[in-house]
Amino acid sequence: MTAIRGHMHDKTGQGMTASWRGRALRGLAVVTALAVLPVVAITAPAAPAYAASYPSWQDVQNAVANVNAAQNLANQVAAQIAALTAEVARTQQVAQEKGDLYGKAQDAYDEQVLKTDKLQGQADAAKAEADKAKGVADRLIAELAKPGGGNLTTSLIAKPGKASDLLKKWGTMSKLSESSKSIFDRASQLQGTAQALTDQAGEAKKELDTRKQAAEAAFTAAQDAAVAAGAALDAQNQHKAQLEAQLVVLKEKRAATQADYQKGLAAQYGPGAAGEVGPNGYARPAAGPITSSYGLRYHPIYHVWKLHSGTDIGAGCGAPIYATHAGTVTYSGWFSDLGNYITIDHGNGTSSGYGHIVNGGLLVRVGQQVAPGQQIARVGSTGGSTGCHLHFMIRINGNLTDPVPFMRSQGSPIG
Repeated sequence: MTAIRGHMHDKTGQGMTASWRGRALRGLAVVTALAVLPVVAITAPAAPAYAASYPSWQDVQNAVANVNAAQNLANQVAAQIAALTAEVARTQQVAQEKGDLYGKAQDAYDEQVLKTDKLQGQADAAKAEADKAKGVADRLIAELAKPGGGNLTTSLIAKPGKASDLLKKWGTMSKLSESSKSIFDRASQLQGTAQALTDQAGEAKKELDTRKQAAEAAFTAAQDAAVAAGAALDAQNQHKAQLEAQLVVLKEKRAATQADYQKGLAAQYGPGAAGEVGPNGYARPAAGPITSSYGLRYHPIYHVWKLHSGTDIGAGCGAPIYATHAGTVTYSGWFSDLGNYITIDHGNGTSSGYGHIVNGGLLVRVGQQVAPGQQIARVGSTGGSTGCHLHFMIRINGNLTDPVPFMRSQGSPIG
């Protein structure tokens, strides 16, 4: 899998210039390969290196002056625009399908984590209670085994065997008092319950491993599809504007200046606003109040009790979303109920997620390095959403945690 590297936006804008020019040069090289001008000879002086792929003044003049050449080139450019659009649609459809599967697999894993933790907690509590009851029974056995301490038979006292074997025999011991029998019955019952819950917890852990593997496989497939969709969208963003500009020039039979092209690309790759970064290197992902908290809740769309995997921040439609901490983008694409979604790996087992991003609002790609407070997306209401907001998630070692206390501990509270 080839990661698509993005560009960083520094606050001075100096880092932006070199990156933008590099991307512009790569994009223009592809445009020239796609749009070979017929019956046109390049005779004008060489353009600057970063703009070497733009049509020269002689290219434009020759194409505009020749009706057939202009029409042929216009048809070719129109076909290229249509091909770019079709490829974006195709790859985004595949990415959405894979993203839906990834989202469902991740939800299944998260739900199994809750189930496994609950069963393990019940098993631990039952074992503690069983151990306590067994201790009472063991002390009673010791008392009864003392000379004159009880009515146990001589053989039983002489050969007591294992405590667990004794527990099975107490129920049939006619010489035990009713209170003694009750103690041993309870100890035996609690041991059975603890063992049953331990077995269930073990099976739940096996299922958790299975779901984890399924989620990881679905993530890889969705990530690959998102990378392909992102590459298609990048190609469209880099080339379509120039192709459309060429088409306008050909139809209007006028020349286009390099300044016109450069202005369009500068607008396309201009830096976004930066969020406020706290003392520990964390930034609030969006501005707005908390509209729904992390944890179990009654789902407003599906009308069932379900885990709410993050904290909803009531930011307006199109509002900027910022990287909460420095890291690497590991996913940028469709993610089932969370719609357009981004995940960032911050290292040390910590990652963040950003959901319901507006269509066209994914501003970073898989493999891109981001800075804290860098704008990565725009707020939307895609997926299972009732209105524009940011669904913000934090995972530690792969498991969900409440973002509110986490961000508070980092000195950048949300809400």
